[in-house]
Amino acid sequence: MDQALAEARAAAERGEVPVGAVITGADGTILAAASNRTEELNDPTAHAEILAIRAAAARLGAPRLIQCDLHVTLEPCPMCAQAISFARIRRLYWGAADPKGGGIEHGPRIFSQPTCHHRPELYPGVGEKEAAALLRGFFKDRR
Repeated sequence: MDQALAEARAAAERGEVPVGAVITGADGTILAAASNRTEELNDPTAHAEILAIRAAAARLGAPRLIQCDLHVTLEPCPMCAQAISFARIRRLYWGAADPKGGGIEHGPRIFSQPTCHHRPELYPGVGEKEAAALLRGFFKDRR
């Protein structure tokens, strides 16, 4: 989660919402790290999780990341939760909860739906204080 937090800080420095994501392999090696780039790329799908999934899949040469874990600083949105399911991520760790835009513990609760293809193991609240503080500081500076 430390690397995901570093990615989130880098996003904030670029003016992006500070969310960072890291995908690790079964042995714990980092396969991909990314942060939000929606503004930079003019791409509403350029969330940290999506970019990390794309990079890890390209690195492994496979569309499914079966033995991989995702560490992200904010509860994934519904779009990212679906991508996590389709990628067959093994475990999902996240920091801050997202009552407004989250898709796992909030909103549509993607992994609780009967149509969900794959449900990763869930570990909320990892690095929550630092992740939440980064987000609060980012939005406070913009108000």
